[in-house]
Amino acid sequence: MLPNLLVLQKTNSLEIINLLMKTVSNCVEDILITQPYLEEALSRNIINFSALAIELTEPISNMLKKEVKPGAIMMALRRYNPPPALTNSVKMKKFMQNLGDITVRSNLTDFTIKNSETIIDNHAKILDRINQESKLFYTFTRGIHESNIIISSSLNEFIKENLKNESFLAIQDGLSAISVNLPQDNSKIAGLYYQFFKRLAWEGIVLYEVISTTNEFTILVEDEFVDKAFTAIKKVKA
Repeated sequence: MLPNLLVLQKTNSLEIINLLMKTVSNCVEDILITQPYLEEALSRNIINFSALAIELTEPISNMLKKEVKPGAIMMALRRYNPPPALTNSVKMKKFMQNLGDITVRSNLTDFTIKNSETIIDNHAKILDRINQESKLFYTFTRGIHESNIIISSSLNEFIKENLKNESFLAIQDGLSAISVNLPQDNSKIAGLYYQFFKRLAWEGIVLYEVISTTNEFTILVEDEFVDKAFTAIKKVKA
């Protein structure tokens, strides 16, 4: 009976360890997902696993509401599989080098309007005016509860007049748009937009709006950030 009891105890101990490791692994994954720079450093093997495990000991212990040893965390870190988009850096770098032209447009205004039964009809009048001036910058996005019109500031008064019966939720001028032409197969590249957002966030650039079509990607920033944002995107392409 005694040997059987020892085997049972040993089996139960292994199950408990495996369960704890699984839970620690989940905590590690949750932390890395919220800290993409850390996740990327792990994928490139440029981080000290032991030091990171010690750093994560307190937050993971708090998450599990029990003491966790750095060794268990380090094992979970070594077992962590980063997303393919982070590990396939050679393919991504080649793709980014094939990005098209980068275009900057300034003196833009962003109108946020509450959706209504009349907004489409009123918007049609704006389209008629835009068709007369091909050099204007213009985008329209309709969401579930609100719509956005981003347009050259020279038409601000025209927009306000033609939408005077609509409910404006926000009006922001002093904006600039930076547009990037993307290669045709961009929709098949995982992690593409992450490359842009990572660089912009690293530079401390606040994005006011993000717009995209199938083969174009546009960010809207306040004028004070436009030069810095343009430089950051050029670095992504380099």
